[in-house]
Amino acid sequence: MKYQMIAAALAIAANAQAAETRCGWIENPTPANWWLEDAENTWTIMTQGDDVGEVEGMELISDISEHEFVRTNGNYGYACACMSVETDGKERITKILSFRQLKLAKCRADKALKFPG
Repeated sequence: MKYQMIAAALAIAANAQAAETRCGWIENPTPANWWLEDAENTWTIMTQGDDVGEVEGMELISDISEHEFVRTNGNYGYACACMSVETDGKERITKILSFRQLKLAKCRADKALKFPG
């Protein structure tokens, strides 16, 4: 019985998503389209008409259009941010745990980041 409990606990731990810190350009070019471009990947947060729906934690992204934000399409554009997230390990952010907007200069100075757009 003791070994079964240990095995079950290990299985649960192995399946648990680990939080990842991802920093880079957060882009919202058009309604309901969001992604984060970091040094490693372009991470899709949500896309308009996507079957997945809104990602848990989306409400943590403050109104980024108020400061340190580049408008590219009316009220839409991009900013610099760090997020604690869970991902599918490939290309999609599955849960947002925290969001912190950074100064644009921080991302502009990071040579590992591709410029948005």
